[in-house]
Amino acid sequence: MNDDAPKYRRNRLTLLALFGLFFGVMLVAGILRFSGWQPSGMKNHGELLKPPVDVRAQAPRLQSGGEYAWNPGERRWRVLVAPPAGCGDDCRRVARELDLVWQLLGSRADHVDLLWLGAPPPGAVGNAATRVLRADPALRAKLPRVDDPAGVPVYVVDPNGFVILRYPPGSDPGGLRADLVKLLKLI
Repeated sequence: MNDDAPKYRRNRLTLLALFGLFFGVMLVAGILRFSGWQPSGMKNHGELLKPPVDVRAQAPRLQSGGEYAWNPGERRWRVLVAPPAGCGDDCRRVARELDLVWQLLGSRADHVDLLWLGAPPPGAVGNAATRVLRADPALRAKLPRVDDPAGVPVYVVDPNGFVILRYPPGSDPGGLRADLVKLLKLI
């Protein structure tokens, strides 16, 4: 019986080590989860709006006439810009950046519309995916912090008509592109 004592002790220590390893990993995962940590691949670059803003009731009208439908069946994502009246160089910069983001989406760009709410400044819009919408004060009022003194914010609208992300003025267009690539994988 004394010969088996080291064997039992070794087996007991192995069992305790496995138990500690299993529950230790669960403990660390729980701490990370409840502390708010997320892997970098799961983070978005834009500000996630909680709760998302529902703009389905506001049916925007196209500048050229007709209605722009939120039609969720098409599974189209929208990038919305609602500049203030008289926006000049800042709007042209945002339009160039959005055009570049749209082009860099490649074959997935067909699932993204660029929406410009109100009259753009001359030379700001030249992309085929850009839909110029008539100025709609009700829609503009629903956008969070739309009148940012720092410049023109950009919004991402999901296929159902909910504004889910906001990009502050001057944000990196690469972040918008990265977020759109992740979102486009959902469709």
